[in-house]
Amino acid sequence: MPKWCLIQITGADSVSEAGQLIGRKVILKYEKNVFTGKIVDLHGKKGVVKAKFRKGVPGQAIGTTVEVVG
Repeated sequence: MPKWCLIQITGADSVSEAGQLIGRKVILKYEKNVFTGKIVDLHGKKGVVKAKFRKGVPGQAIGTTVEVVG
């Protein structure tokens, strides 16, 4: 299971907006499991970021919504 995920941030359409989120915590709730991770880098120029999770995220969770916590 992959520990790295690309996340499209809603409302962040530029590098500067997405760059402000680096270092924030990410929570992915999938079925009964909760996966926590951290935004570590930018990916491209359209507001996409890379997040690294502690445990591997199942492939079925692709396309689900994550929560960005301060």
